[in-house]
This record gives sequence, structure tokens and C-alpha cells, in this order.
Amino acid sequence: MPRSANLAVKLKDAAPLFAALGDETRLTLVARLCAGPGSIKQLTTGSSLTRQAITKHLQVLAGAGLVKDVRRGREHIWEFEAERLAEAHRCLEEISRQWDAALGRLKKFVEG
Repeated sequence: MPRSANLAVKLKDAAPLFAALGDETRLTLVARLCAGPGSIKQLTTGSSLTRQAITKHLQVLAGAGLVKDVRRGREHIWEFEAERLAEAHRCLEEISRQWDAALGRLKKFVEG
């Protein structure tokens, strides 16, 4: 598969991830969960959002593969999934490499 086609597949897979991270509340939740797992009650503390609103944001993040919930008794504990964010990082690195290559070709053409 050509490199550009491979990137297109990666971007398609990564689109829900970037969409989920495009919201300030969800980005804040990811940052909080990077520090360690938390319950809805813990994640709501210090926020003006309701438990239901936090839950909806967490479900979007879970749909993008960024978080998962583990049931402990009657509580759901939310945890960050670092590998999914690493996939986004790799995707951005590939875009950066392509951009650098394009700039290199442009420089060569201009100086050529």
C-alpha cells in the first residue's frame, strides 16, 4: 500500500480520537485521568458540570478508545488508555514527516 494511502487509513481511524479531544471538557477529563483512575464523583468534583454531563463526555472518550471503565462494586472507575493517544501521536508524526518532505522538495525546487 502506498505511503499516502496508509496515512489516509490512519487518519480515518484517528478522526474519532481527534474529534473527542477537540472538546475542552473532554481534554480536561483526559488530563485528570492521566494522573490516575477516578470515579464519576471524583471527576465531577471541582467542575460545574453534572454527573450526567461528565458521564456523557466519558462515553464519547470511551467510544474513541481513550478511556475505559472498570466496575468496582457499584461504582464505575474510569481509566485512561495511553496506547490510543500514542496512536494519535504516531499519526501526527507521519503528517509532520510528510510536511517536512514537501518543504524539502519546495526548497530544492526554489534553489534548484
